Amino acid sequence: MSDAANPAALVERLGHVMVITLNRPEARNAVNAEMCIIVGDALSEAETDPEVRAVVLTGAGDKAFCAGADLKALARGESVIPEGREDWGLAGCVGHPISKPTIAAVNGPALGGGTELVLASDLAITADTAVFGLPEVTRGLVAGAGGAFRIGSRLPAVVAMELLLTGEPISAQQAVELHLVNRAVPAADVLTTALELAEKIAANAPLAVTASKRIAQQQSTAIDAIGWQSTTEELRAIAASDDAKEGALAFAEKRVPVWTGR
Repeated sequence: MSDAANPAALVERLGHVMVITLNRPEARNAVNAEMCIIVGDALSEAETDPEVRAVVLTGAGDKAFCAGADLKALARGESVIPEGREDWGLAGCVGHPISKPTIAAVNGPALGGGTELVLASDLAITADTAVFGLPEVTRGLVAGAGGAFRIGSRLPAVVAMELLLTGEPISAQQAVELHLVNRAVPAADVLTTALELAEKIAANAPLAVTASKRIAQQQSTAIDAIGWQSTTEELRAIAASDDAKEGALAFAEKRVPVWTGR
């Protein structure tokens, strides 16, 4: 839980750049409902405010960029995506595209939902110690926050399929080589480097920048529409499966899961 003095996300302006910081370092910046609302509202504000020309998304602390959905909150029966904000998706972000360029400043490990936040961003700067991956299949789940269809648009098809089907992670250097992220820098330099990139973008003509983004993303926008429909349909079946329950139980009991394919 958080309070007014310690919100689940922080929002600040640095010139024409909006910086959004996932602020639950004690929970590896796992996503809860409050974070979803703060981040989603900030993105909506960035979209309509002409003074905002770029957005940087980062995480607090050095343990993780984002660990995905808050499993403890889910275990308590809490939703991590508030009612009425479902279209925004995880962290108020993955289903919430805006016309302004977005940059992920990956300050630590970004597995599962963390990788999906990177995939939802236009650009990414990562700490050279970070790791990326979609390990959902190892828990009987699917990458339901856009990862299952977006990974194939960022990486070569065979690489994307290997990551999806094995759940194995890749290093920051591999992420650079595969063009999942723009570059890797020492952890202490991640935010500074991302801000420098954002400032270069913000120095350009804003209408030309947003038009360029729209043109470049025409194909991915169409793919996203199909991908979200397919993801929603598949999630219904997977979430109710015995294997999904077994994956969560095995994880909690720190044992190898026994899959039944049911």
